[in-house]
Amino acid sequence: MADDISIQHHIQSLIDEEHRLRSALQAGAISVDEEHARLRNVEVELDQCWDLLRQRRAKREFGEDPDDAEVRSERTVEGYTG
Repeated sequence: MADDISIQHHIQSLIDEEHRLRSALQAGAISVDEEHARLRNVEVELDQCWDLLRQRRAKREFGEDPDDAEVRSERTVEGYTG
């Protein structure tokens, strides 16, 4: 299981990828469709990472083992309504 620091590093790498995709689109290196498809994957993975980090923090706060937190499915993390 990943620790909080490695999850945060992965989040930063995904944010960097998001910026690279936007720059590649502006430079004409990729199409709008390609950018959207790849961005969608990055955004889902970002949401999963943030969710995992929140789960770990909540478990720690309530005296549970943060390593018991698990990455939830795209359907779960993208289905949050608030």
